[in-house]
Formats: sequence, structure tokens, C-alpha cells
Amino acid sequence: MTEQMTTTASTVLTCDPAVRVTKSLLAYGVIAGPLYVAVSLVEVFTRSGFDPTRHAWSMLSNGDRGWIHITNFLVSGLLTIVFAVGLRRALASGPGARWAPRLIGAYGVSLIAAGLLRADPGLGFPVGTPDGPGAISWHGYGHFASGAIGFSCLIAACFVLARRFAAEGAAGWAWSSRVVGVVFGAGFLGVTAGAGAAWSILAFTAAVLLISGWQAAVAVDRYRRVSRH
Repeated sequence: MTEQMTTTASTVLTCDPAVRVTKSLLAYGVIAGPLYVAVSLVEVFTRSGFDPTRHAWSMLSNGDRGWIHITNFLVSGLLTIVFAVGLRRALASGPGARWAPRLIGAYGVSLIAAGLLRADPGLGFPVGTPDGPGAISWHGYGHFASGAIGFSCLIAACFVLARRFAAEGAAGWAWSSRVVGVVFGAGFLGVTAGAGAAWSILAFTAAVLLISGWQAAVAVDRYRRVSRH
């Protein structure tokens, strides 16, 4: 009898329209980061003249196939914003319920801005571009500014969600979120101060891979928890 009641309650909860909507929104967070990474990696290894030890992924927005990376920015940004809406619904109340979704949503907006404000060509990419850093245009400055704002928001979100995880008794999640925030922040500072050094480009690429995986993992965790409330 108890088993039957539990099954019935679970079925009712799963069929709850509000729960379905929340879980659907969270699911976009599972694919937002990995999608951006996957498309970028395909471009890295198929675009002529692109050197991952010299060129930041943002430079893929240039050239005759630049529209692919621009679209990648826009789609990933929209998916991240949708995820932020689902996260707000999933967290409901308590530590981080308001600020974590706001910060992640701001990061999503920054991705869209980064797509619309194209990074400048340089360092020989695309093919035919003179070697060297080149001049920075107004949209190049806008691209850097949107990235700085968005990355700062994402780093802050790591620590806000770490506080939430700690309050829930999920110590592992709390510490891993803090570590991801620190590592990503260090990677961002490194690429900013590295003056195009290979180590700084590669370190930042690794940091992007790490935080994209973290975002997807958080989305999966919240997706699973929705049905428990």
C-alpha cells in the first residue's frame, strides 16, 4: 500500500505542469556550455590558420565562416538565459535563490553581446591578416567589456551557489563550486595579463572547459532535485 502511494505521488508530481516547465528550462542549462565548447572545438580544428596556442576562440567570429561562431555565441547565450529562468524557479527561496539566477542570466546576456560585438582579427587570423595584435576597434573593445562583465558574473555565481550548496549540506558541491570559481578567475586574469602567451591562451581554454562542465553539472543537479520538492 505504501509503495503504491509513493508511486502515485511521484506520478502526480511528475505530471505537475509547473514541475515539467521548470525541468524543461533547466535542461537547456545542460546543453548550453557543452554546445558552445563542442562547436568551438570543431571550428578550432577545421578553420584554416587558426592556432589554439595563439588565438582565442573569440577570434573565430572573423572570416567567411565567422557567422558560425557568432551564432554559437548567440544560441549559447539564449540557452543560458533560459537556464537562469529555470534555476530561479528551481531554487525558489533560500541562499542564492535570487542572485545565482541573476548572475547566470547576466552571463547569458554577455554571451549575446560578445557575439554581436565581434572580436578583432589579428595574429595572422583569418588567413591573410597581418601578423601582430593589430588595432582594436570599437566593437573589439565592446567584446572585451562584455566578456569581462559576463565572466565576473559567472565567477560570482560560483560562490553564490557554493553558499547555497553549503546550506543544503552538500559540502562536495560547495567546495567544487568555489574551486571552479577560483580556477576560472585565475584563467581569465591570466589571459588578460598574459599578452597572448601560449600558456595563458591554453590555461584560459582549460578554464572555459571546466566552467562549462560545472554549469552543465549544476543544471543536472537541480533538474534531479526538482522532483524532490
